[in-house]
Amino acid sequence: MNENSKLMDMLTGYASAHQHPFNIAIHMLGIPTIMLGVFIAMSWASVEIVGYTINLAQVTALLLFIFYFTLDRLFSLVFLLYAAPITYFATVIGTEPLATSGMTAAVAFFGGYAAQFVGHAVEKSVPVVLKHPVQANVAAPFFIVVDIFKFAGLRDDLFDEVQRRIVQMRQEQAT
Repeated sequence: MNENSKLMDMLTGYASAHQHPFNIAIHMLGIPTIMLGVFIAMSWASVEIVGYTINLAQVTALLLFIFYFTLDRLFSLVFLLYAAPITYFATVIGTEPLATSGMTAAVAFFGGYAAQFVGHAVEKSVPVVLKHPVQANVAAPFFIVVDIFKFAGLRDDLFDEVQRRIVQMRQEQAT
């Protein structure tokens, strides 16, 4: 892996604000919950193409997959394993009456974000979404996969390099 790759830069930036196990665990629950809320709302926008209904949530999940594929093929494929059910359930919920689907979307979205802020309070770090909202929301679902690999002890060489970079970055900031 190229040490100066975009993936390594993204992982280092993310991991530097996500070191506390509680914060990481909260993110592993909160980010998919936020995705569900956003995807419910996106599912309301749909078109029929050749007899198939395609909605904005499905298109977004596909575009995220393609972007993640440019970063890391294995991580992007694993992303699909959790994004597909979220997209499916968001689409199903999105077909419910607006009062039901809208409330579900709002609770998932705001509840997921509230959890993120609690995690960052414990971490004592500023949520990345406050500094770079678009980048944070595009990258966050990818980092769930990264955290799964880390917890499973897979690709340790990658995570060792990320930790080395974080230590180096903090030493440079201290001087």
